[in-house]
Amino acid sequence: MSVRTNKPHEIVERALELSRADGCVVIADEESTANLRWAGNALTTNGVTRGRTLTVVATVDGREGTASGVVSRSAVTVDELEPLVRAAEAAARGAGPAEDAQPLVTGGPAAPDFTDAPAETSSAVFADFAPALGEAFARARAGGRELYGFANHEMTSTYVGTSTGLRLRHDQPNGTLELNAKSPDRTRSAWAGQATRDFKDVDPAALDAELAVRLGWAERRVELPAGRYETLLPPTAVADLLIYQYWSASGRDAVEGRTVFSKPGGTRIGERLGALPLTLRSDPHEPGLESTPFVVAHSSGGDQSVFDNGLPVAATDWIRAGELHRLTTTRHSAGLTGLPVAPAVGNLILDGGDPDRSLDQMVAGTERGLLLTCLWYIREVDPATLLLTGLTRDGVYLVEHGEVVGEVNNFRFNESPVDLLGRAAEAGRTEKTLPREWGDWFTRAAMPALRVPDFNMSSVSQGV
Repeated sequence: MSVRTNKPHEIVERALELSRADGCVVIADEESTANLRWAGNALTTNGVTRGRTLTVVATVDGREGTASGVVSRSAVTVDELEPLVRAAEAAARGAGPAEDAQPLVTGGPAAPDFTDAPAETSSAVFADFAPALGEAFARARAGGRELYGFANHEMTSTYVGTSTGLRLRHDQPNGTLELNAKSPDRTRSAWAGQATRDFKDVDPAALDAELAVRLGWAERRVELPAGRYETLLPPTAVADLLIYQYWSASGRDAVEGRTVFSKPGGTRIGERLGALPLTLRSDPHEPGLESTPFVVAHSSGGDQSVFDNGLPVAATDWIRAGELHRLTTTRHSAGLTGLPVAPAVGNLILDGGDPDRSLDQMVAGTERGLLLTCLWYIREVDPATLLLTGLTRDGVYLVEHGEVVGEVNNFRFNESPVDLLGRAAEAGRTEKTLPREWGDWFTRAAMPALRVPDFNMSSVSQGV
């Protein structure tokens, strides 16, 4: 009999019963996905998947300290449940003392839905979206353009139980849409993307109309050399840069002098990073961007710890009104550094710009500059300054006297997101956006467009 025939909470409880370790954490992730793909204005594939992953964390107290062992497996049968628990215990006994060892988080009352069946997605999530997409295909075909792309929806129900009494549960929907429009000769391409919880807020017609405008802009081609240009970064590009900054904001690494947030003798917390009063924050209860309100750590490393599983996650300002306010920490690294405990959160919001200023209005206010679509192939060059390199993609447009006058060649850029925040001259209104580069790992973001007076296009790229 397969474990999947049992309810997730029963699997968690049974694994805890089987444990002989001094402490135990069990995480059951129930996942379902539904997807659509299309090419050349026609659907090509669709599918639905289901799966379960079970993670067991065993802790063993020894003379020299507490050790931990972690084992994760998918498609575990009932007969394999005890061997999984024993494997985690053996891993703990075979390991040295865990540097990040802390008492396991203690629990209050069980989550009221802990014993409920997992939430699931299905092809029904596309009930309204698919017909609207079909209508967009017809308009695109009539307009001489081809649409390519995919829509994906995931639902993950996570159950966490511990030997200290925690019984927590969270349902996380996650949807993404990526849409490319191409000219029939494939010389012009434009991209749009959207993150969504349920596809009810996705309008394929509006996205197709936006892409049609961008393909029209690309009918005129202008070649520009590398250099520094006034540049408008749309929300998706801002998100990709700031997510990497967020991933690099380890409190311990900063204290140890290894990051852009380090300074002699400590960190740059309290230092003003830019003239604009921008706030970079996370909140697990942010409307439309809700994320897990407690720590779920399947392994230890960086600034996450398996000992922190179940620790409440709170709204946190990482940068407050332009000043660095918090860096990510576990309970262990907070103790080492003297910084507040600040677990990472599953969303990221930048606000403090002009709520009445759209990207179109920022274009209209540009005498001469570049308008980007998105970034890709972002890589770190120098952690000490957080210098990143990457490429522009699917449309860089020249703006003159408040109007887009054509498409220019792609570029490789070299920039630090921390420096960009310091040099940004204008921020528009914050809106939900899909990070294109990091969309496989991080989708819950809301960002404004930014105007950077001297964005460094370090070389010309032949990418599209």
